[in-house]
Amino acid sequence: MTSVLLLHTPDSGAPDLGADLRAAGFDVRGSGECAHLVRETLRADADVLVCWAPRPDAELLSALALVQAQQPLPVLVFTQDSSAEAMQRALEAGVHAWVVQGYARERLRPLVQMAQARFARENALRAQVAELGEKLDERKWVDKAKGILMRAQQVSEEEAFQLLRKASMQGNQRVGQLSRQVIDAARVAEGINRAGQQRMLSQRLVKLYALGASRTEVAAVAVLLRESLSRVEENLGWLEANLSAATYGDLLGAARAGWQALRSALEAGSVEAPRLDALADAVLAQADALVRALESSGLAAQVGVINVAGRQRMLAQRMAKQALLQSEDAGVVETAAAFEEGMARLAAAPLSTPEIRALLERGQGAWDQLRGAAGKAGQAAGRMKLAAASEELLEVFDQLTEAYQHSIQVLMSLRP
Repeated sequence: MTSVLLLHTPDSGAPDLGADLRAAGFDVRGSGECAHLVRETLRADADVLVCWAPRPDAELLSALALVQAQQPLPVLVFTQDSSAEAMQRALEAGVHAWVVQGYARERLRPLVQMAQARFARENALRAQVAELGEKLDERKWVDKAKGILMRAQQVSEEEAFQLLRKASMQGNQRVGQLSRQVIDAARVAEGINRAGQQRMLSQRLVKLYALGASRTEVAAVAVLLRESLSRVEENLGWLEANLSAATYGDLLGAARAGWQALRSALEAGSVEAPRLDALADAVLAQADALVRALESSGLAAQVGVINVAGRQRMLAQRMAKQALLQSEDAGVVETAAAFEEGMARLAAAPLSTPEIRALLERGQGAWDQLRGAAGKAGQAAGRMKLAAASEELLEVFDQLTEAYQHSIQVLMSLRP
């Protein structure tokens, strides 16, 4: 039996709608005034809402629109307002049957059924529109995912689509659904890489400042310093534009504030090295917090290896910085141990290709050179070797981090 909620505005000439509805075979769940339309409708949970409103006002139509937004249902309104404007507002508010001066007991059942039929038709049309919109969105996701794979794997558009299709079949997913995952994984991987670069750049800037203060390769140091400043700004801009403000906004805000403090100190021109180092370490900690948040997002299965490779960049720059600042031996030993532990983890990582193995070998050679030069940082020749080795390590681990970032396992969140 169809249930009906009956609401009305005060009208001495109104028929006994409740009795007529029951006689027509409806279950009248309740009756009340239109002034309480939202509350009564949500409370009654009826199949159809019937209103008697000879002169419906804007407040009533607003209440009807609110109900349709929260708990949609068929609406039948009996009224004496014959204006086209009122009818248009009623349709916009979600009325399915607007009956003008046409009440009759014998018409109740077909009118209620008409309201139900129109409501069902509207729902079907909405579902079709939503389905078409979803298909259009999926096509956009597939195109974007293909572009990501084409750039990362150096394959054609057809080959990229076949990669998606094969993986979707293996995972029993739609290609569009998998494509969305590829897009999310690529965004997280890029975010980890860029936030990891911020850790490295904080240490590199202090290293370059120390090299400049010692009058070592002054012109080259100035170029690298400008390049590092630009790189930090570019990374922060990307992170702020591509990461959710609701999820990561506090971390991004802290990273921006920490960087502004470090940049101001650098631009001041004369700052004590310990203060500059403390500001850089604050930037490092803020970037590391963002990396950990991204790594734990669960949007990609293999992002941990990106973090490890990216951290090696920072540790190499930190080691060079500590040697130039003549930091205490314990700190140097700790940094060296952390770097060598990272090398062992990367060597044992299941994500491996000839390119990755060659980069790891090259990185080990540059690390050996850095270790040898660290003890001679008090001499001009030692500082030059230290600077060259640290920049070589930066180049190697930039390439290695990018290789992990673009691996098929990371992009498709696959276990090797």
